Amino acid sequence: MRLQNKINLYTTVLFIILLIMMNLFVYFVSSYMIIDSEMQRIRAETEKMVESMNESLNIIPTEELLRAYVPVNGMVRVVTQDKKAFSPVTSSTEKELSKLKKTFYIGEKSEKITFHNKTYAFISIPIIWTDEHVVNLQVVRSIQPSIAILHVLRMVLIIITIIAMVPVILSSRFLSRFITRPVTSMIETMTEIRKSGQFKRIQVNHKSKDELVEMGDTFNHMIDLLEANFVKQEQFVSNASHELNTPLTIIESYASLLKRRGQVEPDIFRESVEAIHSEAVQMKELIEQLLLLAKHNEKWNIKKSKVNVAELVQHSVQSFKKAYHREIKVIQEGEYLIHTDEQKLRQLLFIILDNARKYSDQMIKVYIGSKQQKCVIQISDQGVGISKEDLTKVFDRFYRVDKARTRSQGGTGLGLSIAKEIANVLGATLDLESEEKKGTTVTIALPMN
Repeated sequence: MRLQNKINLYTTVLFIILLIMMNLFVYFVSSYMIIDSEMQRIRAETEKMVESMNESLNIIPTEELLRAYVPVNGMVRVVTQDKKAFSPVTSSTEKELSKLKKTFYIGEKSEKITFHNKTYAFISIPIIWTDEHVVNLQVVRSIQPSIAILHVLRMVLIIITIIAMVPVILSSRFLSRFITRPVTSMIETMTEIRKSGQFKRIQVNHKSKDELVEMGDTFNHMIDLLEANFVKQEQFVSNASHELNTPLTIIESYASLLKRRGQVEPDIFRESVEAIHSEAVQMKELIEQLLLLAKHNEKWNIKKSKVNVAELVQHSVQSFKKAYHREIKVIQEGEYLIHTDEQKLRQLLFIILDNARKYSDQMIKVYIGSKQQKCVIQISDQGVGISKEDLTKVFDRFYRVDKARTRSQGGTGLGLSIAKEIANVLGATLDLESEEKKGTTVTIALPMN
């Protein structure tokens, strides 16, 4: 059974059950109140009858006295302890009540009885009769008018229940369609994605602000993640197949040369081994960088903590100096504590410093300061610089400004692309200014809150 039909069925059945229970409650409460009110009224009349009869017992004959108090639609009688009774007096419409079984009650008795398919109120009150014995004055009175009212009420409630089922069924169908609309939209969207191979989103009405909107937003966010991962996968496959082709071709060529002449010519042997080793290292670095770029932002495992930017920069510069024996000058204008990922920021600094080292033989300058409520790190070199035409493309993957120079130094053209990705996951901005033959300045702006 489809979800829409289930919701429609369950809500309809539930509403009908609740409606029936409510109407039953109304009917039984009304029945109790009407019958109880009728019984109390007849009891009060019987008590007044007893008071009046006590004053006239020795004056008026019993039969005439009872006839004076007989109900319009009932009976009055006196029952002794031996269950004998004076001739009961009945109304003209209730002659059959004279056949009602005689019962003597020690105390007062009031109840609703059914006799010959009719409903009556039965009241029995003990009184002292003329012979000083205790007898029961029993009054039986028809309450059929009240029962008829209850029958009418019951029919009205049944009709109301049946009539109310129509809007209940219609409203449940509307409710089921309203609830399942986002699910249906998701199914249609996923079907379109499967058929067309293109990622699509569902339309979400953010005015309602309910769980259905959250479900729609979650679905769209999931599609965004799938599309981003799909694009990254395509880029990875395309980039890997393109960039790995060159080192594999070189390795294959040198391996063939080594196979043919390596055993008899030592120079060719050494040259081939060095070339194969160099290309293998280059290929390993390339694969690691490709895998890093293939990660989605949410898979970088960011671990933020309070970081002293100045200390981090100083330690990174010192490590870089020892590794490459380069002169680096640090200019610091304050201490800055920010909430960021220390390892990722260190990795970002090494990428920028390594680029400055590759394209400049002179001193590298590092500036630490603040600007517009952000902590700023600027790394400047005095190298070859970048032309305006190349400046717009330096963050593109595998783009090399000086292809020959970069290749000789082991570059892959992925450094700045990785740096841009790291800056994005840290919430930082990465700007690059450069002028040919004068140098390049890279600015990292980190949020301080």
